[in-house]
Amino acid sequence: MMITLYHNPRCSKSRDALTLLREQGHEPEVILYLETPPNAKTLKALLAKLGLSARDLLRKGEDAYKELNLADEKLTEVALIKAMVENPKLIERPIAINGDKAVIGRPPENVLQVIDPRK
Repeated sequence: MMITLYHNPRCSKSRDALTLLREQGHEPEVILYLETPPNAKTLKALLAKLGLSARDLLRKGEDAYKELNLADEKLTEVALIKAMVENPKLIERPIAINGDKAVIGRPPENVLQVIDPRK
């Protein structure tokens, strides 16, 4: 199976995750999600693989988080996904995917969990 990495080359954690995968002999398909953000359908599938809600995937330190008032508990999953699609900086990174398994690479060593998704 091919490992996919949602990657931001300006992020040290993302770069470290990519290096770790390569050191293990894997050359993941790299998606520069800030340049080609996932659509809502892709993001929903990604959340399902991660076993997280949209709120769990939000980067709460981003300016857009405050500007869009995303801390509002009344916002629906659909609204939060829409915010991430329109503002991909809000998506926590990096995310490694292999088959039906996905993990957030924080710490970067987490990405090693997808090398053998049966584990």
